[in-house]
Amino acid sequence: MRILITGICGFVGSTLARELREHRADLEIVGIDNLSRKGSESNLPMLREIGIDARVGDVRRQSDLDTFADVDWLIDAAANPSVLAGVDGKTSSAELLDHNLVGTIPMLEFCRARSIPFTLLSTSRVYGIHEMRKIRLGTEGLRFVPEEKQSIPGFSTNGLAEKFSTEPPVSLYGASKRCAELIALEYAETFGFPVWINRCGVLAGAGQFGKPDQGIFSYWIHSWARRQPLKYLGFGGDGHQVRDCLHPKDIIPLLWKQYDAGSSQGRPRIVNVSGGIASATSLADLSAWCASRTGNHPVIRDGGDRPFDIPWVVLDNSLAATAWGWKPRISRDAILEEILAHAGQNPGWLQLSK
Repeated sequence: MRILITGICGFVGSTLARELREHRADLEIVGIDNLSRKGSESNLPMLREIGIDARVGDVRRQSDLDTFADVDWLIDAAANPSVLAGVDGKTSSAELLDHNLVGTIPMLEFCRARSIPFTLLSTSRVYGIHEMRKIRLGTEGLRFVPEEKQSIPGFSTNGLAEKFSTEPPVSLYGASKRCAELIALEYAETFGFPVWINRCGVLAGAGQFGKPDQGIFSYWIHSWARRQPLKYLGFGGDGHQVRDCLHPKDIIPLLWKQYDAGSSQGRPRIVNVSGGIASATSLADLSAWCASRTGNHPVIRDGGDRPFDIPWVVLDNSLAATAWGWKPRISRDAILEEILAHAGQNPGWLQLSK
């Protein structure tokens, strides 16, 4: 069996490739990456050393994809993953949409021509900002917690379900991924090949290229370990904002269940894939954990807001559990310990992604 992973040199793509290779010797893993994410070039030799055919190329060029013959499955982990992309002056809005939306079309054409499954790793940021900001929050300990009994469709204290609003605004990044979802579903309906869309919460683990706008768990732990400046932004500057977290390795059992299902008949094509409420962590929680492991470190309080910041985003993963029998296996603390160990072994890691 031959699997093509796009964005294979990124954190998620490389983690999936290594894990699949390690546990299924009968698999042939191939992949493509344009190395646009700083630091991703460091994964290229490692992937090649373990026998993975990782190539430098661009999914936006059909000719680059078509160099891969006899592929049985395409897993799309290629994207500009920052919610600030297109508005922070580092990436143009046109470039963001070109990567995340236009780049989806050659991949879908590739799958259509071969009648093979297409798996899209999407994001929690497809959910509507206005609706998320309607969620009433209180404070419990070091974090925001949602109040009980709120009549917001698709919301419960377990998080946002798949039926939660995806109406704009969702950020340009979120819009690019939501549009990619819709196009993929249309291709599946029109051309009859399987399409699966997994909306991921915050993915985290050792080897992630952490930045304040993406890879926050890695960024925070590496920065704390190096005693580099950290700042609580927005929401009073207390660090109470909450996200869930998931290790990419935990996605693999679900991917296999979806692949083995073949046709999507009777199965939801879109599911939330997240650590869920059990992994929900605030920045202040994360700081307390870091302090318990490596000692105290001051964090600057800054009440200034950034565009698209939301105080509480947790995905309800119960549909994946009921429809696929899937649940995460790697705990939040295990993820954090893994990142901390990596930080100890790689003191210059943050500089790779700057």
